[in-house]
Amino acid sequence: MPVFFDTNVLMYSISVSPAEAVKRERALVLLDRDDGVMSVQVLQEFYVQATRTSRSKPLSHALAADMIEAWQRHLVVDNTVATLRAAFDIKERYGFSYWDSAVVAAARAAGCTELYTEDLSHSQVVEGVRIVNPFQSA
Repeated sequence: MPVFFDTNVLMYSISVSPAEAVKRERALVLLDRDDGVMSVQVLQEFYVQATRTSRSKPLSHALAADMIEAWQRHLVVDNTVATLRAAFDIKERYGFSYWDSAVVAAARAAGCTELYTEDLSHSQVVEGVRIVNPFQSA
C-alpha cells in the first residue's frame, strides 16, 4: 500500500543542522521508498519553506526546483475540488488546520494507509489513514 509524505519529511531531508542529523537520515530513507506519494500542496510548501530568504541556508530556486522534479518519481496527487471539499469535512470533523486536513484528504484520495508527518498525533487514524511520526524518537 502506498504511503504519503508530508512536507516535514522533505524539509528534514535537506537539513544541515547537526541536531537534526537523525531526522535527516530517517527522511532520506523514507524518500528512497518506491511506494511514496505526495501532493502538489506538499511540493509547493517545500519550495516556499526551502527557498525563503529568512532561512539560515535557503536553497536556490534551481536546486529546489530540481529536487521537486526528482521527487516526482513518486506519485504526485493533484489539488482538486474533491480534495478541497474533503479537507473541509476533515477540518470540521477533527479540528485540524485546513492545510493538515488537505494533506490527509490527499493521502486518502491516493489510497494511502499511512501518512508520515510530525504535525498530527502519532498512531491516530483519520479517515482510514494512520498517522505515523517517523521522527518521534529522533
